[in-house]
Amino acid sequence: MDEAKVKTKLFEEKQVRYEWDRDAEKWWFSVVDVIGILTEKPTYDGARKYWTVIKTRFRKQGIDTTTICSQLKMQAPDGKMRFTDVADSEQLLRIVQSVQSRNAEPFKLWLAEVCSERLP
Repeated sequence: MDEAKVKTKLFEEKQVRYEWDRDAEKWWFSVVDVIGILTEKPTYDGARKYWTVIKTRFRKQGIDTTTICSQLKMQAPDGKMRFTDVADSEQLLRIVQSVQSRNAEPFKLWLAEVCSERLP
């Protein structure tokens, strides 16, 4: 994946970092950004901590988060390139379904629209 071309897309004025992987032909999205949208956490740290809680729940259910997520360097809020958990659209839907949120359905529609941008 080309880490130099990391971009953001807007979901209701909130940024979601993403990367298009040309080789695998799939999108990768920042999980923390999506969790922040779903939980309406006002800060990056709040979303990051909530994602840690979700990962703990997954482990208790016997789900290994390394099968759901990968890591990719993306620009962090402090401007530095840091590794962050990312998920492709399929795995991201699993994560979205695990969070009770009024934003879940609108986010799923947004995700479908974003992912269709690369379809022939």
